[in-house]
Amino acid sequence: MSNYVIELPPVPTLPVAGSDALFPVRRIYCIGRNYAAHTIEMGGDPNREAPFFFQKNPNNIDLTGEFPYPAHSNDVHFEVEMAVALKSGGTNIPVDQALDHVFGYGVCLDMTRRDLQGEAKKLGRPWEIGKAFERSGPSGPLHTVAEVGHIDHGRIELKVNGQIRQEGDINQMIWKVPEMISYLSEYFELAAGDVIMSGTPSGVGPVQRGDVMVMSAAGLGSVEVRVV
Repeated sequence: MSNYVIELPPVPTLPVAGSDALFPVRRIYCIGRNYAAHTIEMGGDPNREAPFFFQKNPNNIDLTGEFPYPAHSNDVHFEVEMAVALKSGGTNIPVDQALDHVFGYGVCLDMTRRDLQGEAKKLGRPWEIGKAFERSGPSGPLHTVAEVGHIDHGRIELKVNGQIRQEGDINQMIWKVPEMISYLSEYFELAAGDVIMSGTPSGVGPVQRGDVMVMSAAGLGSVEVRVV
């Protein structure tokens, strides 16, 4: 007999490409402004300053191929990113040991209620209302390090209705994957199941109902998501 006073919620998971295995998601860390051109388009300084992170909720991940246009926003933006999934963690992880903790990589979207995020910025408030809403993390399957190696370069792009809207190279990230892991581990105890969304290239923009987004990254395939 269970001692839980309510039914246990389902565990958010990501599929693992080429298998029936599932990766349970513990936390999602998102780095802000990690490509210089995107930093400029968002009004920031592209020089290498200390990174900053915000969080999405694990159950924001969505695998249905549909993105429901959310309430209370008229300006919802796409941001294509590479996801980094950890198989282990710890604190104060040295940069040269950080990749030892990576299980695999995937491609995902950080969908953003930009108008609500902008209001929060002006008021000095947290970003969750613009970032951590339901189904705001459309995702593809994870590809293991054994399959694809450690991805530190290669094209990443997003098409909307067949037109390229975002494009860049993963090697353009200001803070590389080992550095992100090491930095986060100074402030949080990382653990197996953690996912890091590693930032988006320039070209972010709005979507409307009926739009079809196709995200892709080198070695990680492509995923279609329809705005409904």
